[in-house]
Amino acid sequence: MYANDADAPLRAPITVPALRQMKQRGERIAALTAYDASFARAMDHAGIDAVLVGDSLGMVVQGGANTVSVTLEDMVYHSRCVAKGLRSALLIADMPFQTYAGPERALDAATALLAEGLASMVKLEGAGIVLDAIGYLSEREIPVCAHLGLTPQSVLKLGGFRVQGRDADAAKALLAQARAVEAAGAQLLVLECVPSTLAADITGAVGIPTIGIGAGPDCDGQILVCHDALGINSGHRRPRFVKDFLKGRDSVEAAFRAYVDEVKSGAFPAPEHGYA
Repeated sequence: MYANDADAPLRAPITVPALRQMKQRGERIAALTAYDASFARAMDHAGIDAVLVGDSLGMVVQGGANTVSVTLEDMVYHSRCVAKGLRSALLIADMPFQTYAGPERALDAATALLAEGLASMVKLEGAGIVLDAIGYLSEREIPVCAHLGLTPQSVLKLGGFRVQGRDADAAKALLAQARAVEAAGAQLLVLECVPSTLAADITGAVGIPTIGIGAGPDCDGQILVCHDALGINSGHRRPRFVKDFLKGRDSVEAAFRAYVDEVKSGAFPAPEHGYA
């Protein structure tokens, strides 16, 4: 662990175009969620490429059953905290439930996350009518990350946290949605809880980088909730795609370094972390 930021090796800042260049080079992208400056600083020192201030904070920080109750004010606050811990990693912030129900509302929320929360990119869940918001933000020079597959803000409609895209029709629809969010202007795509073969097909079909969570080894990068990567029991069922990187190591930063190393080498995720 470095005593302070001055002791940590300098890295060039990761930008949105840099992520696409990593995809083109075949270099895997390592990402984690963070909700405060201290964990963000450890991630940055460990070589994490992108940090997501996820609305997962509603579950792992606030103790809720899902992410629906998280507010824009919550996200701005935590994003600003995380930003203070980063020097190199790209900061992405989730747009909370219903803050992008229409393009103009999405612009107001995204502006707050970038201007007040100091994020460099915002993340929206879904396709369909969300495409209008993606296009509206992209046209106004706001970088957008899309999120398909299991979309946690839709958990009430989905009936729980379930793998998506398992049958032929659902897989075809997800592939079409991936192409649609790219066409609308998204520059990054998170794929959550989809079969590994489908995630591989989507990754090959789009020019933007894909970041998987429970989506197998063939995405351009991986992300985990930091509490899951550290084996912290947040009171929720442990998904099969989770691995405890703190086990057998003596510091949080060492755990994050191990995660980066395994993502970059392709050792994580292993086959047992994916879905058929």
